[in-house]
Amino acid sequence: MFRRQEKTLVTILILGLVLGGTYALLALGLTLQYGISRIMNLAYGELTLAAAFVLVALFRATGLSPIAAIVMIAPAGYVVGWFLYAVMMRPLVARSGAGGRLEVDSILATFGLLFLIQGVLLVAFGSNFTSISYLDRGVSVFGVPVALNRLIAFAICVTAGGALVVALARTRWGLTLRAVAQTPGSAPLVGIDVNRVARQGFALGTALAATGGATIAMYQTFSANDGVIFTMKALVIVIMGGVGNVAGALAAGFALGLVETFVATAIDPGLTLAATFAIFLAVLLWRPQGLFGRG
Repeated sequence: MFRRQEKTLVTILILGLVLGGTYALLALGLTLQYGISRIMNLAYGELTLAAAFVLVALFRATGLSPIAAIVMIAPAGYVVGWFLYAVMMRPLVARSGAGGRLEVDSILATFGLLFLIQGVLLVAFGSNFTSISYLDRGVSVFGVPVALNRLIAFAICVTAGGALVVALARTRWGLTLRAVAQTPGSAPLVGIDVNRVARQGFALGTALAATGGATIAMYQTFSANDGVIFTMKALVIVIMGGVGNVAGALAAGFALGLVETFVATAIDPGLTLAATFAIFLAVLLWRPQGLFGRG
């Protein structure tokens, strides 16, 4: 009996960390977009799904390995983000001036973008659930069978997220991004082009959304209607970790993955979404600055 419970706990831990890796990467992208660009992107989940569908289409049409596809999808996501900011977000920034108008305008604009992308996905791919069969054979990890595609997705998320965290902390480019995120009003005084950095932050966030979506396609089933779920989960993680807190977003992403896996395994899979939003409400009520934010 004890060994069975021990194995269940190890299973929850491993699968929760794998799921949390994807969540952490998605949350990191949304954190960058809001923290640096001050854009609350409600179409974030749809951009994630678009990348997932592109990976599926490439795999089915050409047999291209998802790992190779991600190498192309991530830069493409950066280009899409750069274009969206230049065409759609930059005019909002230009007219917003001081105050909180940009946040409100960006919410309204990306809410419309959400339905536009969702409509394109529905027309192109339909409303049925989609998945691929790729390296889904089991691999033993501490005695627990885990699908190889999940482990690869986890490795990609950890590598991408870890590389970005190191770049933000150790490079001059990262210092520039952090300067704009923390003191956008003072950054121009030291020669920083805030608009250019904001565009980079938004594009980088979109690239992370694309990478996260591609890894989701490797091991999950999804449909064109699921974008709002990914947006809300990323938003929950960002708020849990503290808005603009990169380390907090990563920690909260892994924590949410563990919680969802525990609920799905030990209680009822149908309650995972309810558990997510219960945590969200609790954080808003008792610690609105986030679990890792400063009080």
